[in-house]
Amino acid sequence: MDKEIEKIIVKSFFTKRLQDRVLFELSSSKKRKDALSRLCHTYRTTLREDYMIEIPKPNSNPIEIANLLKQNGAGDSCYAISWDDEIDGKELPLLTAFENAVGMGMPSIISCIPNKLAYFEAEQEVLPSPRFILKRKE
Repeated sequence: MDKEIEKIIVKSFFTKRLQDRVLFELSSSKKRKDALSRLCHTYRTTLREDYMIEIPKPNSNPIEIANLLKQNGAGDSCYAISWDDEIDGKELPLLTAFENAVGMGMPSIISCIPNKLAYFEAEQEVLPSPRFILKRKE
């Protein structure tokens, strides 16, 4: 896990009142899932809504989502904070991250440009899971 990248992601996209707590939880192997749980049902109060752009349905194709992020400036690699242990806390190819995260049913943030652009998928409550681009405007 790269604490510096995670700090940038949290400071960029999470609400101010939760940032320190989320950073603490992400840095603890015992509490990491607590931070990810905040992205389940309460993601609208955990993340900064002004940076959330919902991806229109149908939105379950990992290749199409990767292409959408590339159109917004993403490169070929990314960093994942995810419920999926295979990709969590790792830098990996963009498409690999999306193939694991899209449709998993649990939350993931795929950071494409650490302080500017990411993909977020919430916990699945109904089909499909809510999916968003997180994009800072400045």
